Amino acid sequence: MEWNAENLQFLSQCFLHTLSPAPEPRRRAEASLSEASQQANYGLAVLRLVAEPTVDDQIRQAASVNFKNHLKARWAPDSSSDDEHTITEAEKEQIKALIVSLMLSAAPKIQGQLSEALVLIGKHDFPKRWPALLPELISRLQNASSAGDYAAINGILGTANSIFKKFRYQYKTNDLLLDLKYCLDHFAAPLLEIFIKTANMIESANSSGGSAVVLKPRFESQRLCCRIFYSLNFQDLPEFFEDHMNEWMTEMQKYLTTNYPALESSADGLAVVDELRAAVCENINLYMEQNEEEFQNFLNGFALSVWNLLSNVSQVSSRDHLAVTAIKFLTTVSTSVHHNLFAGEGVIPQICQGIVIPNVRLRDEDEELFEMNYIEFIRRDMEGSDLDTRRRIACELLKGIATNYKPQVTNLVSVQIQNLLSSFAANPVGNWKDKDCAIYLVVSLAIKKAGGTSVSTDLVDVQNFFLTVIVPELQSQDVNGFPMLKAGALKFFTMFRNHIPKPMALQFFPDLIRFLRAESNVVHSYAASCIEKLLLVKDEGGRARYTSADVSPVLPQLMTNLFEALKVPESEENQYVMKCIMRVLGVADISREIADPCITGLILILNKACENPKNPVFNHYIFESLAVLLKRACGKDASLISIFERSLFPSLQKILGEDVTEFFPYAFQLLAQLVELNRPPISSAYIQIFEILLTPDLWRKASNVPALVRLLQAFLHKVPHELNQEGRLTQVLGISYKLVSARNTDEQGFYVLNTIIESLDYSVIAPYFGQIWSALFTVLQGKQTGRFIKSLLIYMSLFLVKHGSKNLADTMNAIQANIFQVILVQFWISNLKLITGVIETKLTAVASTRLLCESPALLDAAAVEHWGKMLDSIVTLLSRPEQDRVEEEPEMPDIAENVGYSATFVRLHNAGKTEDDPLKDIRDPKEFLVTSLARLSALSPGRYPQIINQYLDQTNQAELLRLCSSYNCTIV
Repeated sequence: MEWNAENLQFLSQCFLHTLSPAPEPRRRAEASLSEASQQANYGLAVLRLVAEPTVDDQIRQAASVNFKNHLKARWAPDSSSDDEHTITEAEKEQIKALIVSLMLSAAPKIQGQLSEALVLIGKHDFPKRWPALLPELISRLQNASSAGDYAAINGILGTANSIFKKFRYQYKTNDLLLDLKYCLDHFAAPLLEIFIKTANMIESANSSGGSAVVLKPRFESQRLCCRIFYSLNFQDLPEFFEDHMNEWMTEMQKYLTTNYPALESSADGLAVVDELRAAVCENINLYMEQNEEEFQNFLNGFALSVWNLLSNVSQVSSRDHLAVTAIKFLTTVSTSVHHNLFAGEGVIPQICQGIVIPNVRLRDEDEELFEMNYIEFIRRDMEGSDLDTRRRIACELLKGIATNYKPQVTNLVSVQIQNLLSSFAANPVGNWKDKDCAIYLVVSLAIKKAGGTSVSTDLVDVQNFFLTVIVPELQSQDVNGFPMLKAGALKFFTMFRNHIPKPMALQFFPDLIRFLRAESNVVHSYAASCIEKLLLVKDEGGRARYTSADVSPVLPQLMTNLFEALKVPESEENQYVMKCIMRVLGVADISREIADPCITGLILILNKACENPKNPVFNHYIFESLAVLLKRACGKDASLISIFERSLFPSLQKILGEDVTEFFPYAFQLLAQLVELNRPPISSAYIQIFEILLTPDLWRKASNVPALVRLLQAFLHKVPHELNQEGRLTQVLGISYKLVSARNTDEQGFYVLNTIIESLDYSVIAPYFGQIWSALFTVLQGKQTGRFIKSLLIYMSLFLVKHGSKNLADTMNAIQANIFQVILVQFWISNLKLITGVIETKLTAVASTRLLCESPALLDAAAVEHWGKMLDSIVTLLSRPEQDRVEEEPEMPDIAENVGYSATFVRLHNAGKTEDDPLKDIRDPKEFLVTSLARLSALSPGRYPQIINQYLDQTNQAELLRLCSSYNCTIV
């Protein structure tokens, strides 16, 4: 795209129309821009438009957003992207030459977008492909410093801060350390220079009564310097920073101890000061964690400064960030070798009274969040993501001190809990927050056992506390009274569920069900979560503690109340309630009387979600609930299948017909389940779906592919004869070739090919083997990824056990003479030991054993070395520890909070395909190996022991002898 007046006008008009409230001109403009973005130099043209002072600011801002998004998509697209229109190297160089100066001269809103764009470029190109960037930033920083231009200084520091963030959390590699050294060599000295210069200016202005207008940008500059300090020090302590530690630490400590009246007299000014102090606390916490020895000379001074600072930080929420970072620093000190700072007489009680209890007690802000934003309240309170809240971090401080002073902390907190409960008992209405505080302390100070869900506490006797403190809240007939106390009680029940004996817990199941009708979104969410987590409890031996027999007496009321909870305002998409529905359906005995209202209720909710899919986690659990209902209800009563079809089909048609693309993978998985539940002949409606399934457009979106493959496999198993009509098999093979040829779908392509081998007669697929092997060998020549080779090995093994080693070798050699021998030697033998999965291990081991004992390619005298190496690989595969061979999946994986529709395919656990064992007649692949070897050996006595001694290492020789002894076989 040329930069001329005509294109300037075109782009300006397009960006203007993208701001239109009317959908039609907005869509036309977006389509025009999308088309234009495929032209070379489009990004450069948009950047020049952003820089054009004659253009309206709104248009320039819209253009800056578009420019940033254009770079995000096309500067360095990932391998899965279908977009061929990447930015050319020539255009990239011109953009890099312009962007820094344009960013620094732009208005704040545009500057923010260009800064993000610059960081996007830097993520891929800096420093190796953009060596000019850092020198340019440093030169402009020095010029801005000389001019005292803090708007420019902060723009440069903000950009540098964003670029250097990559050093914080990336793995330490040689490349990363080389990049870090480059940045340190160039930027460390200028950073200290601007930091000290600004510090002197702040000190001078503060002592002379300088105004907030002057001080604010300088405080922002210091905050950015501290964040860059954090990034550059994150991997290791650089020599430059160690040499200048005194300068850095002296200035940083001043910000924790000095008052700044001009700023602190207003809320926004105080926030500016607090953000700098919080950045300082993060830096000293980093040094305590990583450079304790070098930092120890400064420790006492900082510890005292932070202590005094905390005593003056009020409870208002605007100061939470500072309070949390300050308490984190003290927590780190408490677990370090310098913990004796807390050993002084009265220090721990003072911490408990002065820091912990004030920060654990409910504030007005907490009550407001509880009532106004239940999702955020639960995220912070229930899900353990509240380490950055005052309540949780204050408890973490106590846990830290208890590392070395457990008896003192336990005794002190136990007494404090009793005092709080006594206060509540004296005036339950007025002092309910004291009881809440007591419950919170017990829950938050509980110690979780590594790798499990069980927790323990030394603060109270759990069962006694449950009966005396929690049960009165659970049995309260007013489910809406003191909702925060009810939520705390439910949280305690959930947390200590393993400690509550089954008879006692069952006694309160009806109360949990009552709380599902609470008006408070938090309370009915916690009740649902408690029920859901109780149903996961397992006793010794992995047996579920609560069974369908325990749920049956309360099931109708439980399901009624769960569906009623979803009608409460703001809980229409409550993921905790929907997850509970899914869990209950997975445990309960599903009769027709339960199934009917459940399917009706779930379909209503699904149809509503189709109109505007907003909450991916909630929607996932809708489909999981439908899947488990299908599996358990129809598995028990086949007559229910037709009822499910009548209810589900319109919704699935709505998803596909109205292009609700977010739900496509789920719809295909449910359809696969329905196909598998049917008994042939299946209805014509399914055959129509089969026809749609073969259309290439459906397969273009990567996130659809695993679900489409799952559905295609279901059809191949159920209607193999229909597959070979009207050219359908050719279409299916065409799909499998495309999948196998793409790096991110090759495994899915093999799933289709495997199912064809399993489901169709040899005579039907024999004419196509030439095409299949040609396609696979072409891919094998072009890329030899481990996953592709393992998938190929499994496919060949399945072919062999189904149709014999002769057919396998003959069909392969028909493509190229002796190719079977080449594949066997170069790929099969060496990769066999890498196979994982129970069925896959058995399949490949048995197939390899049959090759060993039946195939002329290995039994030939000239192939003795290959025979020995194949046996060695089989023994290695079968002798691997069970945990290395088995790919375990959790019983029901939790869906992450950040699951999205567009990122990746999300599998429905309850709609999963049951893996069939193609070798049901062979019980044990180890036994099959040694009995087959014994038979072979009997035909040529004396030959095979010699080969075994020559080609098997000592470990595998010993293992083979052990197996022979175990199965009473002899290799002679």
